[in-house]
Amino acid sequence: MPNENENEHDDDELLSGRDTPSTASPPREGSPEYTNGVDHQTNGRVANGNGKVQVPAKKIDWEIPRKVLHSSIGFLTLYLWTSQGSPKAVVVVLWTAFAVILPADFIRLRWPAFERTYERLLGFLMQLNSCQDSVNGVVWYILGVNFALTAYPLDVATVAILILSWADTAASTVGRMFGSVTPRLPSRLPFLRLPLAPRKSLAGFVAACVTGTLIAIGFWKWIAPLRHDTQDISWTWDNGVSPALVSPAVKDWCQGLLGGACSLGNVTSGWVGLGLIGVMAGLVSGVAEALDLGSLDDNLTLPIIAGGCILGSLKLMSLLS
Repeated sequence: MPNENENEHDDDELLSGRDTPSTASPPREGSPEYTNGVDHQTNGRVANGNGKVQVPAKKIDWEIPRKVLHSSIGFLTLYLWTSQGSPKAVVVVLWTAFAVILPADFIRLRWPAFERTYERLLGFLMQLNSCQDSVNGVVWYILGVNFALTAYPLDVATVAILILSWADTAASTVGRMFGSVTPRLPSRLPFLRLPLAPRKSLAGFVAACVTGTLIAIGFWKWIAPLRHDTQDISWTWDNGVSPALVSPAVKDWCQGLLGGACSLGNVTSGWVGLGLIGVMAGLVSGVAEALDLGSLDDNLTLPIIAGGCILGSLKLMSLLS
């Protein structure tokens, strides 16, 4: 079972082995700690004749098994969409798994003998450095996915799960690869002043944005039409946003309030509409992945925030069409 505990503030940490000034006085020439032109080890650090200490690069844990399983959920989601799978059946299966995993995790946290066995068998799929003393991330994963499947239209829920599966993984992987050569994100999101997780890098943020954009565009352009039941599709290439997303009473109220400004024609179809959806999905993916919401796990918050914002954007586009 994966620990999809992607609330990993260390995912995009700035792993670096660059020279940094020593906090202690540099070795004096002629002293045992100094060798002209030759680096040597001092207390776990490499000192050189320039009076600097080179901190060895921290070994990156790519967590390949866990991330492969994390990403595979996205492909399973696409299969369920194209095979006309029922979301109700998926929700039932997930709640069944939840009923097994939650008690097992409860026992793991309170019974050392069971914990050792549990982690020996499934530890390679878990992020042990952050969940040894807390709830397994898969618990939050199931809650987030089930919320999306229950509260949002099926296509919006599917995109939200794909963002959780792929955009989050992309941010983590790219952040670990290039986080050391890109700036950190600010502590708060400009304008909205939302708190961002510490040690998140620009590289990871951009990766999440790009992946989220590609997910939305690719899904609604090529994957969504494969579904036979058009009632499950909130946006189509020819017709734009489905009128069913906004009740006629709300749309009439909006038109009466704003007049002609509330009806701009069918601007939500084709590349214009799809581009708007893609940009919004990308920005939401990057921001939601980087948010610092305290103890809330982003396996829970990411699909909820992403799905809610995308649905809100579709409703707004419907009002303007």
